Amino acid sequence: MLTKIGSCSRTLRSHCGGGLPGALKVLQRSWTRRTGLPAASRGIHVDSPPNIPTLTTSYAHGTSSSPLVHYTIAEALQRTVDRVPDREAVVFVQDGVRKTFAEFQLDVDKAAAGLLALGLTKGDRLGMWGPNTYEWVLLQFATAKAGIIMVAVNPAYQPKEVEFALRKSGCKAVVCPAQFKTQKYCDMLRKICPEIETSTPGDIRSPRLPELRAVIVLDSRQPGMLHFEDVMQAGSSQYVQQLHDLQKKISFDDPINILFTSGTTGAPKGATLSHHNMVNNAFYTGLRVGYSWRPNTRICLPVPLYHCFGSVGGGLCMALHGISVVFPSAGYDGKANLAAIESERCTFIYGTPTMYVDMLSQPDFAKYDLSSIEAGIMAGSPCPPELIRKIIAVGIKEITIGYGTTENSPVTFCGSTTDNLERKAETCGYIMDHLEAKIVNPTTGEIVPLGMIGEIMIRGYCVMLEYWADKEKTKECITPEGWYKTGDIGSMDAYSYLKIEGRIKDMIIRGGENVYPAEIEQFLHTHPKVKEAQVVGVQDERMGEEICACIKVVDGEECTAEEIIAFCKGQMAHFKVPRYVLFVDSYPLTVTGKIQKNILRDISEEKLGLVKGK
Repeated sequence: MLTKIGSCSRTLRSHCGGGLPGALKVLQRSWTRRTGLPAASRGIHVDSPPNIPTLTTSYAHGTSSSPLVHYTIAEALQRTVDRVPDREAVVFVQDGVRKTFAEFQLDVDKAAAGLLALGLTKGDRLGMWGPNTYEWVLLQFATAKAGIIMVAVNPAYQPKEVEFALRKSGCKAVVCPAQFKTQKYCDMLRKICPEIETSTPGDIRSPRLPELRAVIVLDSRQPGMLHFEDVMQAGSSQYVQQLHDLQKKISFDDPINILFTSGTTGAPKGATLSHHNMVNNAFYTGLRVGYSWRPNTRICLPVPLYHCFGSVGGGLCMALHGISVVFPSAGYDGKANLAAIESERCTFIYGTPTMYVDMLSQPDFAKYDLSSIEAGIMAGSPCPPELIRKIIAVGIKEITIGYGTTENSPVTFCGSTTDNLERKAETCGYIMDHLEAKIVNPTTGEIVPLGMIGEIMIRGYCVMLEYWADKEKTKECITPEGWYKTGDIGSMDAYSYLKIEGRIKDMIIRGGENVYPAEIEQFLHTHPKVKEAQVVGVQDERMGEEICACIKVVDGEECTAEEIIAFCKGQMAHFKVPRYVLFVDSYPLTVTGKIQKNILRDISEEKLGLVKGK
């Protein structure tokens, strides 16, 4: 390597009469001779937003001046505790909980030692089943410190679903509140395992969940179950020492989180992530949105912790960057978000598009003082350009769009807060540091030309280890070369900015024409009476599928299907104009706020009388 550098510098000195441009050309020719690759193929530098159109095809490699981080979650937290011990780490507004980094670290150590005292060991699985509470974040770090794999269970799961998740991951313990809203967690567990009631707490024996030993309840004492306070008090000096010794054995490549996918189609799959996956993703996401230079960042975080957006973007960004995270409420509440921004003087906000629509639609929106908000991230599902413009218009000028998947830890593309309006509204940002992305023809697997649509594939440190205990599903989505197949359709420009067109499975095939719902949805959002639009394909005998637009109308407005269809005609190809328009009050959502399009399709077909036999 030294010989090559010396050779290049001698070549440069001999051509210095040509000035800097001449010298750069010499370097470029020298590189091409040595590697056989043109300079443009080497990647795109992402320390700042790319301003030179470097890419020549739909492949991007995000080169970076910041090396990959090589420590565990516990080490990441310790570094920040050493740096800013008295800074507020988390605030749970509804529960009145406030913890500095030093206080949080003490609780993490107590909880981790307590889990070891219960008999949990490195590699065991603990299920966390419930809404956004302090204990959720606390256990995220306590399990990581003890080498226990935390299984994030969807808080909306019903008995069959939770039984599947706990069995699949082989949970030895599960933590939950007795009840939250209509979800009666302890009753559901008793239904699955009636043996709990007569068991010694911490020694459950059940044929349906053979590996489960302990249920830990957060808010009340229940027969056969432990209380969370028991865990916090159990870690005697012996277990504190055991925890200390364990730190030498925990590797940043160990699996530490299993996050079950929404399961909108088929059985949920457990994306298994390592310390390395999650710590690095939190580190680079934080760099991208400016946590390294924004003093005293306070995030309003309404997204669920059981999802990567909340646990990595919230908890782990807190640990890596020393920021404060404010949780407005245990379950999503648009009013509580606005109140928390005002009372806690939040400077940053997270949310899915649906959450932002909900906040902007609050009848008393104007009465809240949101002047502290400087920036935010919108992610989780396609972000309509008109919604971005509305958010910027109300004062959140530095809104950033992110794209990723749970299987990728999650962020793979993210914009810059300084991007212009067009980039913010029309794309979901540029490639993240140290990642590769390519857009391929889904049939042939070949990389498509710039600007052409195809399937988005990702390779790099962020790709999950596996789907837990599911080799077949893992093999289906991770190629032998390490590329993760996202199932999302998009296109990339010469700067690596990505546009999302939708999911492969959401694509509508109408009379042989491929139609991507996201394109029509984005256009419908420009109609002044449309508050939100979702497009699905419904069955049709002649065309195979027809297009159905499901529309929420702006409060106080009236609109007709004919009005919407007339708006589309002449503005888009005839085969993209919706055949049907339905007006709805709500959409079927996953707990993370994503639209369940398969269910929306079923509902639409039923309303239109297209269900077979009707």
